[in-house]
Amino acid sequence: MSKFQFKQFSVEQDRCAMKIGTDGVLLGAWAPIENNPFSILDIGTGTGIIALMLSQRSAATQIDAVEIDEEAYEQATDNFENSPWNDRLFCFHAGIDEFIEEPEDEYDLIVSNPPFYSEDYKSNDEQRDLARFQSAMPFEDLIEVADLLLSENGLFAVIIPFKEEQNFIALAKEFELFPVKITRVKGTPTTEVKRSLLAFKRYDPSDSDRAEQLSTFTADELTIETARHIYTPEYIELTKDFYLKM
Repeated sequence: MSKFQFKQFSVEQDRCAMKIGTDGVLLGAWAPIENNPFSILDIGTGTGIIALMLSQRSAATQIDAVEIDEEAYEQATDNFENSPWNDRLFCFHAGIDEFIEEPEDEYDLIVSNPPFYSEDYKSNDEQRDLARFQSAMPFEDLIEVADLLLSENGLFAVIIPFKEEQNFIALAKEFELFPVKITRVKGTPTTEVKRSLLAFKRYDPSDSDRAEQLSTFTADELTIETARHIYTPEYIELTKDFYLKM
């Protein structure tokens, strides 16, 4: 199915190696916007799904996306142009290293559903490999870019494998980015936690109140379904503004 229809927009995905999946929808619906972001950046946008969801959720006037793969970039651009928010959305065709060569903007919210397969093998599909494998964008590079482009009170939100959570938090700490919200995601009540949704913010190490807040920080958990296509109330609440059948 090349077209994915949401309540307020549709997404074509036939030219993208990475199709729309639960991860992207989760991050698009979950990413915190309490700071009322004026500007948003989606790193490695793929189809553009996360940027589109954040256009629907927020009043941000500048929503930029960056995508290295040419086919995905063209598709995201088309999806942006065909959306109700085409005046706010813009996609750059660049690797993140090129994108930050002349950083003109800071962003109040930076989001990414990064490629995270770090196994040694690769498939014969180069486009899918680029979209999927961590070698396309190592976590450290991603965090460094977020640190460079994040506004003073900005938020940086990602979805990653749960097994990478502690490593990612430790890397972010090196850039003085600290978690302010964590949600661990399970498919069903009996399965293991598979994903971590993480949101980070800067803080001044000399700010003792902030340090205390971080030390008492707790994560929550989200279960997607109780049985096949029987979704939990929490998942429905999170995604009901987007999925047609929620």
